[in-house]
Amino acid sequence: MSRVCTPQERIKNIITHLKKRYPDAQCALDFSNPLELMVATILSAQCTDERVNKVTKDLFGKYKKVEDYAKVKPEVLEHTIRSTGFYRNKAKSIISCCKEIVETHGGKVPSTMEELVQLGGIGRKTANVILGNAFGVPGIVVDTHVKRVTYRLGLTSNQDPVKIEYDLMELVPQKEWTQFSHLLIFHGRYTCMARKPLCDECVIESLCPKVGIKKS
Repeated sequence: MSRVCTPQERIKNIITHLKKRYPDAQCALDFSNPLELMVATILSAQCTDERVNKVTKDLFGKYKKVEDYAKVKPEVLEHTIRSTGFYRNKAKSIISCCKEIVETHGGKVPSTMEELVQLGGIGRKTANVILGNAFGVPGIVVDTHVKRVTYRLGLTSNQDPVKIEYDLMELVPQKEWTQFSHLLIFHGRYTCMARKPLCDECVIESLCPKVGIKKS
């Protein structure tokens, strides 16, 4: 009789297989500093990374400092980011959090979860993107792909993103948190899609309790 692997061993196997399948898994947003990543992540809500990268190519050329965003008129920023959708709310969030950064953090994007989530428009998901990719602080990002894939894998029974994040923090080694998020996002985009998941092509099919998902 074969031995049943522990949850930790299963996670290790999942990570190993996904790293081989997606060796280039990384943040798909273009950025060169924490401020650019913060802005890009806010813009990415309900928008593709490809569209955001097209918009930020010009945006980052016009606005280089936190003060630039803090002083811009909402209607001007709205016009520039219109194609990302929900542009009024996104412009409001960007301007608001940049004003707070100027007033409270000396114009520098803070590097802790506690400080980031105090900024207007920044939740744990956005904070973890910034921490993991701009500051090298491990964090688990729970987007729609991570939510779907972890539920199918039986790594969580929760639907709330924050609860899912804490479930995964208990299972995944801390040093792997950021990369684990990238791997699941890539897997959700290219294999374990919401509709018609490619189970026959999945490198972790043997580790998935949802193998019987309908492919139609």
